[in-house]
Amino acid sequence: MSLIVGIPQERLAGERRVAIEASVIQKLAKLGVQVAIEAGAGQAALIPDSTFTQAGANLVDSAAELYKQAKIIWTVQPPELADIQQLSAGSVLIGTLQPYKYPERVKALRDQGVTSFAMELVPRISRAQAMDVLSSQAAVAGYKAAIMGADLSVRFFPMLTTAAGTIRPAKVIVIGAGVAGLQAIATAKRLGAMVEGYDVRSATKEQVQSLGAKFIELGISAEGAGGYARELTAEEKQQQQAELAKHIATADVLITTAAVPGRPSPKIIPESTVEGMKPGAVIIDLAAEGGGNCSLSQPGQTVMHNDVLIHAPLNVPSQVPVHASEMYAKNLFNFLSPMLKEGQYQPDFNDEVIAGALLTHEGKIMPDAIRQLVEATA
Repeated sequence: MSLIVGIPQERLAGERRVAIEASVIQKLAKLGVQVAIEAGAGQAALIPDSTFTQAGANLVDSAAELYKQAKIIWTVQPPELADIQQLSAGSVLIGTLQPYKYPERVKALRDQGVTSFAMELVPRISRAQAMDVLSSQAAVAGYKAAIMGADLSVRFFPMLTTAAGTIRPAKVIVIGAGVAGLQAIATAKRLGAMVEGYDVRSATKEQVQSLGAKFIELGISAEGAGGYARELTAEEKQQQQAELAKHIATADVLITTAAVPGRPSPKIIPESTVEGMKPGAVIIDLAAEGGGNCSLSQPGQTVMHNDVLIHAPLNVPSQVPVHASEMYAKNLFNFLSPMLKEGQYQPDFNDEVIAGALLTHEGKIMPDAIRQLVEATA
């Protein structure tokens, strides 16, 4: 009997992505794996069921039926408790499971006997780059942030030569030069803006400059583990805010992307900095999922303060669902395929990547920090 990968329709309101793509269905078939997909799973992304069935997937009427058929389940968002309770003991769940946000769902996965892999826990090593869903989805968010900034700005991004004279280009400042920040820089440059970038990791200077942007240097360095930034000390934060404010005062659009894994987003744009910005300036706070980088941001809302527009969108990759889904599905395929041997699921739990992403297995929560969190909230 063929191994089946099941794709349920996403349940979270506003989630438009789907965890599969036609070319990935065909790649799985070549490895002897069948795909079953819940009817309407691609509807929010405007991908009809026929796109998946023509690629070789089988259509299933309900999630309940899907969970009965499939050994392996792929999701974008973590399944709700009602869905977890329908999963069979020994089944395999792969997705962005957000264990720090939903410890009760981690507990349910453990109690249900599900082997689950949280894709955000995949180690940041060279071999795992093709599996890195955080990077692929951050690239989507960074691109979209620049587009949002251009849309909401009261000024043109590019320099324009018109019959009425020359219009100066807008200045865009991007805080955080990770994947999202670099993509925001690249997109803003393509749109013709003057772009400056800042990051507490001095190693990013070369990357920012390679995209044609100016790197803002404040004399503060905060290199952390795994390519992320460490949290700044109180003194460093104060120095950073004071120096950044001088640069931000000149921006037409400010895009913030600073995040620390497993922690609330650092507050690097206080009210005083916003009040020093020019009238009509726009802030795009891409860190809204963690509470936002701006102290005035209201996650999921757009607010105006002192004639500065502050936009704090949630789940930005879902706004570009076709390509975001394609990239996500390819990440999951690259993660699963090394575990497949002659069409069967045979993982090597000693493998660094597989072990790093393993969340629950055989009735246990594997990462110590998450196990302690679940026990503390039980």
